[in-house]
Amino acid sequence: MLGILYAMGSAGGGTPQQGQGNPFGFLIMMALIFGIFYFLTIKPQKKKQKERQEMISKVEKGDKVITSGGIYGMVVGTKEKTLVIKVADNVKIEFARSAISRVEGKAGQ
Repeated sequence: MLGILYAMGSAGGGTPQQGQGNPFGFLIMMALIFGIFYFLTIKPQKKKQKERQEMISKVEKGDKVITSGGIYGMVVGTKEKTLVIKVADNVKIEFARSAISRVEGKAGQ
């Protein structure tokens, strides 16, 4: 068994730089990996977040919405950071704007 391990070891006597690559090649590879990572994950996520912020800021009175908790309702009042949503007759709940997950459209449509 030890004979096999000795056979798998290095032959020795190699140059000190044996096995070392070009440092510029490494930097180029890292930049390429970061670029791919940016365009496949970070940029689409930023775009999606921007669209969501825009959707939340455009919610107005009369819109049908769905909250992140799954509550369906119609916006009857708006404030700077909250929305008042009517979920049933004589039942109004105040939600943070960030709790809105989807806008279904106007109430009459």
